[in-house]
Order: sequence, then C-alpha cells, then structure tokens
Amino acid sequence: MADRKFQQEFLETHNAYRALHGAPPLTYNSKMCGEAQKWADECLRIHTLGHSETKDGENVFFKSGSPSVSITGKDAVDAWYSEIKDYNFKKPGFKSGTGHFTQVVWKESKELGLGMATDGRMAFVVGQYRPPGNFSNPGQFEANVLPKE
Repeated sequence: MADRKFQQEFLETHNAYRALHGAPPLTYNSKMCGEAQKWADECLRIHTLGHSETKDGENVFFKSGSPSVSITGKDAVDAWYSEIKDYNFKKPGFKSGTGHFTQVVWKESKELGLGMATDGRMAFVVGQYRPPGNFSNPGQFEANVLPKE
C-alpha cells in the first residue's frame, strides 16, 4: 500500500501534467483507491501485470529490481506520460502505445484511485480514473487530449 508521500506525489504529478494540457485537477476517490489497491495486490500475488475488469479507466505499471526495488509516486505517472512522444495531436485518436498518456490528461476525468503493492523486489502501481478516458467516439480525443498550452 502506498504511503502518504507516494500518494501525494502520484496525485501532484498527475495534476501537473494535466495542467499543461488544460485539464482540471483530479481528486482522490477513496472507494476507487480501495478497488485499485485490490488489483495491485492481485497483480503482486500472481506476479503478472494486467488490467482489471473495472468499468473505470485504468493505467498499470510494474517495476522490479534485484536485490530490491525503489519506486516513487512520480515514477509510474512519468512513464505513462512519456507516451506523449508517440501521440499525434494533428491526428487525434486512440493509437497503441499512447493510451496511458491520453488517460492521464483526459480532460473529462475527475476522480482518481491509486493502488500500490510491493514485496521489495517487485512493485505494481494501478491508477483508476472516473469518468474513464480513451473513448473513440467522434470528437472525444480532440475535446479531451489537448496540446500543451
């Protein structure tokens, strides 16, 4: 489970990136945090990164190390946001390899859930978003994934 510093960094990093794209800040939803935590715990239990069956948006992250792994609340969000390099703002829409980025900055998302599980050698981070992003209905990406201001 994420400690207070991890939680704060995770939220602040999301909101800093969102501000660059004209998206309002996210706030934590405790019920969503509980669900995200359950999924992070399950990923650790089975030693496999994957998506849950949530109806919310979801980003997942994994890091391992030997003999141990160290992870901050900023690490996962930075990795997700780094997909911006492959996103084409001139041709907005879903593209494989950019969905984590677009979910982070999706303008209509308002609430965030966080789960983090580690055994010291592996760490899994789950971010859940409500309302979810990455809708491919016409105009959705243009309205929700804005270029940097």
